[in-house]
Formats: sequence, C-alpha cells, structure tokens
Amino acid sequence: MNTSDTQPAPDPDSITGWMAVGLCRMYAPSTFFPSDGVGVDRARKICAECPVKDACLEHALEHRIEHGVWGACSERERRRILKRRRDAEVRAN
Repeated sequence: MNTSDTQPAPDPDSITGWMAVGLCRMYAPSTFFPSDGVGVDRARKICAECPVKDACLEHALEHRIEHGVWGACSERERRRILKRRRDAEVRAN
C-alpha cells in the first residue's frame, strides 16, 4: 500500500495544515501528553519519524504551548530552546 494514498493532503491555506500529515494523528492524544519520562521517550520516537516534526516544534514554540511533546521536544526542552533564542537575540542587539 502506498502511504501517500492514505494520508490527507494539507490545506495550503491553513497555517496548521501541516497537522493533517503528522504521525500523531494515528495515536491517542494521551501519547503526546505523558506523565513520565518513559512516555516522553515513546512520543519522541514517534515524532522522530514525522515529516512535519519541524513545523510542529515551531508551532509549539510560537504559541508557547506548555504541555506535551511537540516536534519531539518536551516542555522542558522547549523552554530551553526559547531561552537560547532570547539570549541569542539579546546578544545580537
């Protein structure tokens, strides 16, 4: 079976159209909102193969989403990324 035949096409006019092809759509939402490190690792493994991982991470960073695994990054990892970006921006100015 060709996987492209089973995947919905993203809406090019939607800023979240990329979500239609995310691997997370094939799992229960609770998979990406784990309560422990083992669950975070499981979610990361799914995200690692996702074709929209980068868009997902940027969405979470831009919208300051505090909970869950987005773009293969936990809440803590996203806070670190945002801090590094803020620090880099301060140094650039």
